[in-house]
Amino acid sequence: MGIEIMRRIEFLLVTLILAITLLLPGFVAAGEEEALEKVAEYDVAAHYDKAEYMVPMRDGVKIFTAVLSPKDTSKTYPILLYRTPYSIRFYGEEFPPFDRMAPSGPFIEDGYIFVYQDIRGTYRSEGEFEVIKPIRADKNNFQASDDSSDAYDTIDWLLENIGNHNGRVGQWGVSYMGWTTVMGMVDAHPALKASSPQASPSDMFRGDDWHHNGAFRLMYAFWWMSRAAQQRDTPTEQRPEPFHYDGSPWGYEFFLQSGPVSELNEKYFYGAIPAWKDFIEHPNYDEFWQRQNALHYLDNIKHPILNVAGWFDAEDFYGPVSIYQEIEKRNPENNSTFVSGPWYHGGWVKSSGRSLGDIDFGSETSEWYKENVVFPFFQFYLKDKGDWNPAEAIVFETGGNNWHEFASWPPKKVKYTNLYFHEKGQLGFEQPAESDAQDSYISDPHKPVPFSTEIRTNPGHTWMIEDQRQVSTRPDVLVYQTAVLEEDVTIAGPVGVKLFVSTDGTDADYFVKLIDVFPGDAPDPDPNPKAIVMGHYQMLVGVEAMRARYRESMSDPRPLTRNKVTPVNFTIWDKFHTFKKGHRIMVQVHYTWFPAYDRNPQQYIDIYSAAKDDLKVATQRIHRASEAPSHLVLPVINIAGAQ
Repeated sequence: MGIEIMRRIEFLLVTLILAITLLLPGFVAAGEEEALEKVAEYDVAAHYDKAEYMVPMRDGVKIFTAVLSPKDTSKTYPILLYRTPYSIRFYGEEFPPFDRMAPSGPFIEDGYIFVYQDIRGTYRSEGEFEVIKPIRADKNNFQASDDSSDAYDTIDWLLENIGNHNGRVGQWGVSYMGWTTVMGMVDAHPALKASSPQASPSDMFRGDDWHHNGAFRLMYAFWWMSRAAQQRDTPTEQRPEPFHYDGSPWGYEFFLQSGPVSELNEKYFYGAIPAWKDFIEHPNYDEFWQRQNALHYLDNIKHPILNVAGWFDAEDFYGPVSIYQEIEKRNPENNSTFVSGPWYHGGWVKSSGRSLGDIDFGSETSEWYKENVVFPFFQFYLKDKGDWNPAEAIVFETGGNNWHEFASWPPKKVKYTNLYFHEKGQLGFEQPAESDAQDSYISDPHKPVPFSTEIRTNPGHTWMIEDQRQVSTRPDVLVYQTAVLEEDVTIAGPVGVKLFVSTDGTDADYFVKLIDVFPGDAPDPDPNPKAIVMGHYQMLVGVEAMRARYRESMSDPRPLTRNKVTPVNFTIWDKFHTFKKGHRIMVQVHYTWFPAYDRNPQQYIDIYSAAKDDLKVATQRIHRASEAPSHLVLPVINIAGAQ
């Protein structure tokens, strides 16, 4: 009894230190993956034994696997599996830090068998690594392998070779590890009883890491590929040497001076990153990208799923929303839950969730999620503990700063309401009556609109919620806003974008932003070390890109006809936000968002082989006439009557 009390005291102290650390100035704002290593050390070795194995797969390839088992062998424990391409980071006698062992601290205190694996072809594991490897085409070929079969074979081996388990397995992971979790859900092992894919991509051409509606996410793809997709000669513990941006700390300047996408591989990668060639060789949504689409494989998902997303996730928000919806459609009896909070990519693991950038959410949302969602989920299905009986959707309302539960997502009582562009930059709910009304701007790819005011060489996390005031002053950004709101307006779900465009080019990109404009007397943060002025702050709520050539089909692109009014429709993926009384709703439209996205030459050519001289200046027009009324479709909801 005395030992147990001491363990609980030790755990509570570590948790307290973690909470204090998360609130230190600059901690959350930094947002980097390494930040949580500042957490005070927890003596994992005092409570867990560690063993390492080379686990054989069905085709003979052996995958490096580390297993941490509780020293207390008086009872059995479930297995919690985590498969990563980024290195498990602790080898030999080294133990993982407290914060990297599980989705949250209570898992460690309660006792699980934690299993960590370098996936095939990465770090200590044998085999060849293929970025987002699709499900094998011939499942009858026992020698064929993928992340689904590797997860199955791993679970099978663990059940046979690891002692003191209770026969139940769970799996979880964020980002790429979310992807490996989804793959493990496909043709799942019978012992797999619960999965939590978190920020997993689903479709890398339509809405996740590499592209959004065909527009290439240059900065992130370059950064990620240079660190995680380099070729290797042999299994190793060593991380690849990171790429250095020619001494430039400013990605905008670096990519502008580096030239078009067609020149980057030869200049910087020297052919050492095979996956980069995929962008060049597959510019459209062909079979290569379609086979990677996880949504094709989500039949017969029988075990419970906890799908986690962040409203401000720049990399993978389409993924978790679409995976959740596809499971609901194909497996209506599945016990699946959708969770989304005010987080950046993986922010529910890496930060307290109290704030992001300049915006405070009023509470430590990540801590609430860990205590009330992810821990009870696994406890219930892997240990028969608790009374987990959640609503279909557990979602945080930004603007109003409250958690809500709904019986479906999006909620059923949403009223889809059109918000129209009008003259003089006005935005309103009345359809325009004018004929032949339009706004135009000159888009110059040599002077692109910057995606952020931050000076950085990777995208970071705050740009998806960042103040848009400086961008709104550019002549190549169209700005529309409502009058001051006389009552709250809450949206819950996807936002439709219905543009009518014309151009003197034959292709174009359109970036549409939904923005919450604060009143002039909005209070500044207290304390306010960065001297932020919140009066008339333009908070980015949602944004999406559309490459016009894909307006009708991602697989069969078509040029725009010069100077012809053309509808371009797409979606700003789901939001749950309240524009408060006294605020305004703003929409911004522009052509470039650089270097987060590459530059469209504004002529219908192969963008990935385009030369610098192929980048042409063009006039872009947004029409707002009665016969061509550009507008957004807001999913407006009365929260009080919808739950």
